[in-house]
Amino acid sequence: MKITTEQPSVLPYLNGNGQGMRYIHPDAQIGRNVTVEPFTTIGADVVIGDDTWVGPNVTIMDGARIGKGCKIFPGAVVGAVPQDLKYNGEYSLVELGDKVIVREYVTLNRGTKASHLTRIGAGSLLMAYVHVAHDCHIGKNCVLANGVTLAGHIEVDDFAILGGLTAIHQFVKIGKLAFVGGGSLVRKDVPPYAKAAREPLCYAGVNSVGLRRRGYTTEQIHHIQDIYRILFVKGNNTTQAVSLIETHIDATPERDYILEFIRKADRGIMRGYSQINGRR
Repeated sequence: MKITTEQPSVLPYLNGNGQGMRYIHPDAQIGRNVTVEPFTTIGADVVIGDDTWVGPNVTIMDGARIGKGCKIFPGAVVGAVPQDLKYNGEYSLVELGDKVIVREYVTLNRGTKASHLTRIGAGSLLMAYVHVAHDCHIGKNCVLANGVTLAGHIEVDDFAILGGLTAIHQFVKIGKLAFVGGGSLVRKDVPPYAKAAREPLCYAGVNSVGLRRRGYTTEQIHHIQDIYRILFVKGNNTTQAVSLIETHIDATPERDYILEFIRKADRGIMRGYSQINGRR
């Protein structure tokens, strides 16, 4: 038997007396029309927004902040302490925006003193067995396919897609509308609008399908392709490419965002296509 709140309330501890075994701390803040299925545990310092569904066998621990209209599937663990030996019990949160879908056995860890927060943006889909470590910040409407693993301090910008079984090194940044092919090992930053694949990871073209779906015009897509030809295909090093892009490519929001991303890429960016094919 499930329970569904009709108004904002604090749900009591529940046992097996017709309710199905579940443990909901009385200090947890539960919104309107929240469904909690049997065999779920919800800690004291938890906030769950209206219209959220929490499936059976879910564990939501202290520090979890869950938005409205989310769906959390069986076996998920939200808000466990970081898997970081430097963590010393400092207060931190894991925050899910509205309409986030968390599929089976996803694990989402809280932040550390580095940022005190792990964030999953609104509308994102985390498929089964995804792991998001401490201090990761994932943007809106991202898709992390089955088995994606994020180490700590990773930033994933809006509308990025990470293919199944992708593993990402700590402190890596993934740009807006980037697409990373399944099974990739991501050790360097992936610029916005680009596709990344192969081993070692390298440029595999512009994410034109994703761009069209988001309303980018053919002219805008060609503009981005011109930028990435200079950066990844023509054999320039990063410094040379940035100078050429600034000189020869008209200023647009897309160009400026790409250049800003490259300048802030502390770990460096992924390899160009020509590097992988032995021409550089």
